Amino acid sequence: MNIHIDGARPQDDAERGILAFIEESIAIRRDLHRHPELSLKEKRTAALIARYLLSFGYEVTEGVGGHGVVATLKRGHGEKRLGIRADIDALPIAEETGLAYASDTPGVMHACGHDGHTTILLAAARYLAETSSFSGTLTLIFQPAEEIGAGARAMIKDRLFERFPVDAVFGLHNWPGVEAGQFGFVEGPAMASVDKAKVRIVGRGGHGAAPHETVDPVIASASFVTALQSIVSRNVDPREMAVLTVGSIHGGTASNVIPESVELQITARAFSPVVRDRLEERLPALAKAQAESFGAKAEVAYARGFPPVINHAVQTLSPKMSPDGTSRQDRSPRAFSRERRARISPSCCRSGLVPISSSAMATARRCTALTMISTIRSSRLRRASGCVWRKTTSPDAKFGTRT
Repeated sequence: MNIHIDGARPQDDAERGILAFIEESIAIRRDLHRHPELSLKEKRTAALIARYLLSFGYEVTEGVGGHGVVATLKRGHGEKRLGIRADIDALPIAEETGLAYASDTPGVMHACGHDGHTTILLAAARYLAETSSFSGTLTLIFQPAEEIGAGARAMIKDRLFERFPVDAVFGLHNWPGVEAGQFGFVEGPAMASVDKAKVRIVGRGGHGAAPHETVDPVIASASFVTALQSIVSRNVDPREMAVLTVGSIHGGTASNVIPESVELQITARAFSPVVRDRLEERLPALAKAQAESFGAKAEVAYARGFPPVINHAVQTLSPKMSPDGTSRQDRSPRAFSRERRARISPSCCRSGLVPISSSAMATARRCTALTMISTIRSSRLRRASGCVWRKTTSPDAKFGTRT
């Protein structure tokens, strides 16, 4: 759903609190942008994050799963525990923006907005520490190596949720194309799982002038590619969705030689765990059957990647209304791109996601959303309406970005 921000609405305490240090937040974001670090190399970034969190009064643990940083803050006697997560790594892309704060590191850039995500969470951390408007434990998770899909696994392997248990995890991602001052969220499946398959169809090579003496893997591969879409149209419930994409086909070196084999690379995406299982079952079976129908054989390596991001309806709160009684929200489309955030939902959420308190949750999400506008899309804070951008993860997912 998209939520429009009413710039004419009077500011509230959360907005005034963020505005009090907005210039410093902008400076932090630009510093991070100027000094991007690739996955598994986020040493400076992690140190900067830890330094600010310590100054805000958090207990800080560094080196969680590599360069991961976890900060905790306890207030009152509440037993509930809330987690908020941001990613911190950059991409191997040369920046050509010409900005005054453009990357100083050749070939590396914060092109996915993780500098903004980090600043958002730091600003939220500061506001929550200064106001202490909650009772319970707040846990902030700064995840490294998100771009290569390694950081979440490493943090979990380092006993992240055993050491820092939470009842719910919230996160966000900037979304190019969404107008500044709007926030989007989706109840239920929000971003698809993504799995990969490598298929090698093996025949018997030979001369193009004597095809009868060969088993042509090119013909078998062409038939398989055509038949592949029958999985979506005939094996998947039409009320569900799936995408199978053949992104790479390689075989042969000359126009008059039938090759020995052809290799294909495929991605499989689904919103539903049931559909995901069905794709994994049918793709190898179809590849082998198609190959055998031509006298060839198929070798299939199927690798699961990231699970779908599934937002809980309870945590994705109902629409808030404008003063005139009209809704500020409209439905936002789900995305078949993947979200590596899906790996950060802790197993303890299986007992149900319970907020620290409704006021604390609202404050946490609110100031997170407010700082997102200011640090990513503008040099000044755009006033917010009280509706917030929020994303939660499913109890079946484990931590999740887009591909």
